[in-house]
Amino acid sequence: MSLSRRHLLGLGGMAAAAGVLGIGACSRAAPAAAEAAPARRFEIMRSDAQWKQQLAPAQYAVLRQQATERAGSSPLDREKRRGTFHCAGCALPLFSSSTKFDSGTGWPSFWAPLHDAVGEQRDTLFGMVRVEIHCRRCGGHLGHVFNDGPRPTGLRYCMNGAALTFEPAARTDANDAGSAWRVPV
Repeated sequence: MSLSRRHLLGLGGMAAAAGVLGIGACSRAAPAAAEAAPARRFEIMRSDAQWKQQLAPAQYAVLRQQATERAGSSPLDREKRRGTFHCAGCALPLFSSSTKFDSGTGWPSFWAPLHDAVGEQRDTLFGMVRVEIHCRRCGGHLGHVFNDGPRPTGLRYCMNGAALTFEPAARTDANDAGSAWRVPV
């Protein structure tokens, strides 16, 4: 089959459209889109240089540039101990281990955040409409929330492990495991 000028122009147009829509680039945020976003105000505000100095490269990419870590790459997806998941940028407690579940997606997933821990913003990058979840104190990008989670909320807070740290619960008594605090349902 020979390629005509029409075929080449069509293929070039499809490639350009794919680049504009971000197809195949879901693991990195579009720099132009990030720059065009209006500046938001948070309790903790730092310069870009200060965030780069404070955070590891993967944390910076996720929290400050809205990148997505590779599925299955975070050890926090396999974390099963009781405790609390905190923002890696400002240490704000975000999620209780009692709301964590195995979604099978490769990212730490929760059915509810702690009270007044996260904020939401409409995200239309890559031609989709999603709800972005960010730390309400420092504005760090955490992940997205979807309507395909378990009861009681039906929500799946799909978080990047690089955006989180984990603090295990203090063990008071080995026989106390059955009386662990749980989020009411």
